Amino acid sequence: MLSLIRDKKELSKQISLLSATLMYASGAYSAAENAASENAMEVVEVTARHTKEKAKDIPFSLSVIGEEEIKNRLHLNVEDALRSTPGVDVYSSSGAVDANIRIRGVGSLNQVNKDDGSVVVNIDGVSMPAGNVSLGTLDIERLEILKGPQGTLFGRNSEAGAVNITTQKPTEEFEAYGRIELGEDNQSLYETVISGPFSESLRGRLAVRHTSEDHWVENTTNGEPMTEPEDLAFRGSLLWDLGPETSALFIAERQHQDGFLNLQLLQPFGDDPSSEHTLGAFDDNEKTVERFSTEINHQLGNSQLTSITALVDTDFSYLTGYDPATMTAVFGFPMEYLRGDSQDEQTISQDLRLSSLPDASTFWVIGINLHDTERSFDSVNLVSYANQYRDYETDSQAIYGETTLPITEAIKLTAGLRYTQESKDYAGEYASYGTNGSFYVSKDQRTLDDNYTTGRLALNYSLSESSNLYTMAARGYKSGGFNDFATQSADSLAYRPATVDSIEVGIKSESDSLNISGAIFFNSVEDDHLLGFDFVTASSAAVNADTETFGAEIEADWFITERFSIAGGLSFLDTEITKDVYGVSGGDVMAGNEVPDVPSWSASLALNYYQPLPDFMGLSAPALNTNLTVRHVDERPADAQNHFNLDAYGKVDLRLALQTDSMELYLFADNLLDEQYQLYGYTNAIFAPDARIGAPAKGRRAGIGALYRL
Repeated sequence: MLSLIRDKKELSKQISLLSATLMYASGAYSAAENAASENAMEVVEVTARHTKEKAKDIPFSLSVIGEEEIKNRLHLNVEDALRSTPGVDVYSSSGAVDANIRIRGVGSLNQVNKDDGSVVVNIDGVSMPAGNVSLGTLDIERLEILKGPQGTLFGRNSEAGAVNITTQKPTEEFEAYGRIELGEDNQSLYETVISGPFSESLRGRLAVRHTSEDHWVENTTNGEPMTEPEDLAFRGSLLWDLGPETSALFIAERQHQDGFLNLQLLQPFGDDPSSEHTLGAFDDNEKTVERFSTEINHQLGNSQLTSITALVDTDFSYLTGYDPATMTAVFGFPMEYLRGDSQDEQTISQDLRLSSLPDASTFWVIGINLHDTERSFDSVNLVSYANQYRDYETDSQAIYGETTLPITEAIKLTAGLRYTQESKDYAGEYASYGTNGSFYVSKDQRTLDDNYTTGRLALNYSLSESSNLYTMAARGYKSGGFNDFATQSADSLAYRPATVDSIEVGIKSESDSLNISGAIFFNSVEDDHLLGFDFVTASSAAVNADTETFGAEIEADWFITERFSIAGGLSFLDTEITKDVYGVSGGDVMAGNEVPDVPSWSASLALNYYQPLPDFMGLSAPALNTNLTVRHVDERPADAQNHFNLDAYGKVDLRLALQTDSMELYLFADNLLDEQYQLYGYTNAIFAPDARIGAPAKGRRAGIGALYRL
């Protein structure tokens, strides 16, 4: 690490400048407090360690997006919220099934199966695959983005971090609202929430949302949108007070998505992206996610016992492929290529833990976690009729614990450890036609057993009642497994697990008007995952690569006056692939290349202005609430080979609302300036090095909306 820093003096200067700015800002509270003394900020509380704590007391970096921010910044799904966070990158083709999340440059270089994620998504204590960031933000209380390895408390596949989502719970008083939005390209949103008591001991809540729109890519066959995506989601919850110290929370939710596209378009896309495909080919693309969970909490004197039992079902079926123009550019054949993928996944999990109570002087938690997943993933080639049928089963058991101990009045020590045993089974069946016209079927079975330890160690020093300085070292782990793209037995050799060692130094401060946090960090990853291709055997087995990231980030929320506030963040990342990797799909990867899809600089800025208005037209306490959000992403390499860069872009969102005590009327514009930018990109260096393929992001989405509360 020292040699890395010596070789990058200019980088160190930039980091030092960020650090100096952070330290200056954390000491500048008195002026900020005087400017906004009448508008104290709420204390930010999170559940990043399975119990309520102040965000500034957590010994690692995290970003928090609350209910109002989700609404005002136009985040319709979790992926939107992640993309708005500096230092977090989502590689996806705009579909609902293929998101690959990287935090601070850590994550799979190619995602080699649907379980190959580096960031775990945790909803109300229930873990889900990272691909489920397509889930809507329906009735969410808070979204926490935990940065750095989180294997101690969140387990497998959290080497880069975790997304911890808390949904709204049933209320003691009756409340309800309805919301409607109508916008460009037949965009619509209908949402309703109702919550309240059935009795003194039983409360319930129901939330429903339906959205639809015309797809932003046109089918040149008829000049109409490729599809008309629809999304229907609901969540029902019951909170039952079984006694003075015991409660049970039951949750059932379902989200169904139709008409989504995994885009693979030839670049440049043009001002009006289009593709030529068979009419209706993608109309039946669908994904369904269901979650059923039971959480029981029982207070035992100075501790709390929590049990969370859950069933998660994730199913999808979709077509994707190249249109004739792309096939001609890449392979020289003017034909349409389509492939169908389908998945059926069921996960049963049990987490049982004993923890300290919120606000206890000593934080501690110990627990056991059981996790069993059965998944099928089948592929059908509609051109060559080479089909693959794959079945996977993962069974894991873990024991974990973490504590934060006060050493002196100013110093606290945090130590956490998790031990996991894991077994994975794979069975594949590959069917294809030979060159002589005969039909062949081959079968394959494999088993992978593993056990591993993750953990973290941190020191927290209290600079004052409102400011903490911390340093943290952590080990993260991402499981090995079997390739989702296997077409023959040679493809299905187990790939190695990935490990990350992370060091972080940071500062957090909270005052009545200003919250600020920042960190400097270094990550060293061994054996992260790429998709390889062997021309001799035509196999596409997974291969491994090592990477390093050195970076810094700063985030702040500042209430400048009682009517005007600013929130923003800035991230700097210097990433590097540290060893040569040969036999990779798309060409060899050389040491010194940058990690794909990770910009050096990214930033966000959100401005909120609240202006009370005089009463008019019988409206009670009207006010104008204006929210402007700006997101900048620097250019970044499209792939691990660094064949070309994706352009830098800036995205502007606006929401202008007339509010009263019970209703809102608002105008909104997501991507106000109609910025054209790329979600991802790659090239086939073997067959067509000049042909670039990718996906265009959605253009402007503007419209009107109304919300009414009972």
